[in-house]
Amino acid sequence: MRALSFLAFLLAPAVTPATIWTVGPGQPHTLPSQVSTLVADGDTVDIEAGVYPGDVARWQAHDLLLRGVGGFAHLESNGSSWGDKAIWVIQGDRCTVEWIAFSECAVPDGNGAGIRQEGRDLTVRHCRFHHNENGILAGTVNPSTIRIEHSEFGHNGHGDGLSHNVYINNVDTLIFRYNYCHHAHVGHELKSRARVNLIEYNRFSNEADGDASREIDVPDGGRVFLIGNIIQQGPLGQNSNLVGFALEGFTNPGPHILYAINNTLMNEKPVGSFFAMPTSVLFKGWNNILAGGGTFMNIWPFAPDTLANRTGPVAAFHFTDPLTYDLHLDASSPVLSIGYPAGMGSGYPLVALEEYVHPVGSTTRCQHATLDAGAFEQCTTGIPDRTGEGPLLFPQPADDQVELLLPGTRGPFVVELFDGTGRLLLRTRVQGPRAPLHLGAVSPGRHVLHVQGAERRYALPLIVVH
Repeated sequence: MRALSFLAFLLAPAVTPATIWTVGPGQPHTLPSQVSTLVADGDTVDIEAGVYPGDVARWQAHDLLLRGVGGFAHLESNGSSWGDKAIWVIQGDRCTVEWIAFSECAVPDGNGAGIRQEGRDLTVRHCRFHHNENGILAGTVNPSTIRIEHSEFGHNGHGDGLSHNVYINNVDTLIFRYNYCHHAHVGHELKSRARVNLIEYNRFSNEADGDASREIDVPDGGRVFLIGNIIQQGPLGQNSNLVGFALEGFTNPGPHILYAINNTLMNEKPVGSFFAMPTSVLFKGWNNILAGGGTFMNIWPFAPDTLANRTGPVAAFHFTDPLTYDLHLDASSPVLSIGYPAGMGSGYPLVALEEYVHPVGSTTRCQHATLDAGAFEQCTTGIPDRTGEGPLLFPQPADDQVELLLPGTRGPFVVELFDGTGRLLLRTRVQGPRAPLHLGAVSPGRHVLHVQGAERRYALPLIVVH
């Protein structure tokens, strides 16, 4: 038996530990491109803060972590690109990019990007993209999820209307949160052909001097969850509507639904519409502020579900300072406490749990018995911000899914669900700051959810109904 065990050990594949590569002045590799052909699957590349002019690369390994350390690593293209495509062409799967700035990419066809995504599943956090022809350009790859968080996109676009701050082609899912997306040049601030788009707690704005087209354009339909965003169109905008949905057809599989919950939209043009879509889509718009010129909708869908939305001139809403785009509400605003809980939509909770913090941050939204319209809640109770406190569960009671929110905390976390007799029903591991928990196999009743972090354990009551 010992001989067989030793033979199995000899025949087992060797596990090669991941390598951490350090790039920067005084290092063996002074440019990111010098290690791009050397990295293996699962490696990390730490790029020291500083400017790397004209350095471009292709990344083919999978599961890479590419990050700036000590500040932003600035890839200042000066018009250079890899393969006439982008500063970085990422062909590996499941790569993560953090603390990198991408600027000034231009190519002969006018479609140069900071990042050209050609692999499956990309995560971008804490990055900057400015003065490229596209900020991020993602190709049609499936299955694939693209997650972009805490990043700034500004002044990207060739000026032809075909290039944008962010352009995502036909992938499965786009998750776009806590970003500042502004001053796209003639193109859209965000254009996405993804089948499912989760767009939450961002600021989209072309401000007083920007010449962007739409702030958000989802031309192929599908499902869009637009929750807690600030969406502003300036007087020089190229288009007359702020959010477009399915205006090029229904390439994505249906049903074609746009959920717009607790957004603040401000149009500084005297004409246009806040939303534009064909008549044959489903639209649920609850608790939105639509301030400024234009109409709510270009053409109303055949069966809209609208509640507690308010339209009117900018001054009517008592924003803190609309001239600087601070659209928090003051204590005299007429849209305090007029909102309603929107429930669930396609299995996702339609609730604004967080708020955008300028320029690329977020905080937990104050939770009251009453709900304000728009992207910001007036904390009239004096309850302090909950960022960094314990986890939250929404909705309560829960049906087939509950959302676990872990504000201001870092994972991983071990999550365990127990019934009233102490029997373990579910055990999973999540990273945070939020995770959906599927409850379809959980019997109705009162349960307890335990969340174990590195330093503290939480116990949360959970009521399940089916």
